Amino acid sequence: MATPFTRIINREIPAKIIFEDDQVIAFHDIAPQAPVHFLVVPKKEIVTLSDVTEADAPLLGHIFFTAQRLAKELGCDKGFRVVMNTGDDGGQTVYHIHLHVLGQRQMHWPPG
Repeated sequence: MATPFTRIINREIPAKIIFEDDQVIAFHDIAPQAPVHFLVVPKKEIVTLSDVTEADAPLLGHIFFTAQRLAKELGCDKGFRVVMNTGDDGGQTVYHIHLHVLGQRQMHWPPG
């Protein structure tokens, strides 16, 4: 069964898409935790960060490059947080890796 992110990539369910290329798609989170909160999702289905291989290194670099470029474009000039939850204990709820980017508010540590 396709994940919600695969369904967004395939345009089967709507999303507020802010960027897309041949490797990734980025869209606003449906339950934002900050004034700016978007996801960067690879089009390649990788279940968890634990499933990444060395061959995926260029893709992961592209995910992070896309995240910082979009954060700047969306006004996160004072900084932003990136989060990738992995597995049940890591808080992952959709089993297709994705990077959360949160900004335009003060982040606290520890996150919880």
